[in-house]
Amino acid sequence: MIKIINYMLQDWQVNKETSSKSRFILLMFRSTQILGNLPVPFSFFSKFYRLLYQFLIEWILGVDLPWDTQVGQNLKLFHCHGLVVNHETIIGMNCILRHSTTIGNKMLQDGTPSGSPKIGNNVEIGSNVVILGPITVGDNAVIGAGSVVVKDVPNRSVVVGNPARVIRTLNTPLSLMNNELHQASELTSVSNHSNTDNLYK
Repeated sequence: MIKIINYMLQDWQVNKETSSKSRFILLMFRSTQILGNLPVPFSFFSKFYRLLYQFLIEWILGVDLPWDTQVGQNLKLFHCHGLVVNHETIIGMNCILRHSTTIGNKMLQDGTPSGSPKIGNNVEIGSNVVILGPITVGDNAVIGAGSVVVKDVPNRSVVVGNPARVIRTLNTPLSLMNNELHQASELTSVSNHSNTDNLYK
């Protein structure tokens, strides 16, 4: 039971600075992954729960994140609106997605759909981004806002534009950079509180 609760809440803490909407969407997403595929005696409930998820998350909140999409832990969602993810997409751990972004397949010349992207770990994706086709976005990559990505993105690369191009390579993994920024922010906050306290002494 504890494992089930931990699975459902695996994105909760990382979204404490985003919004309650992000937390609700991801809680529903993870719970549907568990309850949406129960064995035959409970299959009717599974179908009902999947329909509930589709109605609330896709129709009402405007986030098209299919319940059977493979997504790693600690997914962070900013400004959850207009997000479209194909269910064959694979998203790694500690990734960040923003609004008005599409990640999916494209129609080939013979009329068949292509494969969908594979997003690595610690990838940050800006708003209004389009990532299409059977491509790989490497670990610790950053996709700039408004980019159209149709080719592989190397590890630790920053890409921008339409079509997206590499503008620089990160020497430090994004996850470490975020940790350093968070620690610096906490130190600044402590320093500010200390300075404020000194004013009243």
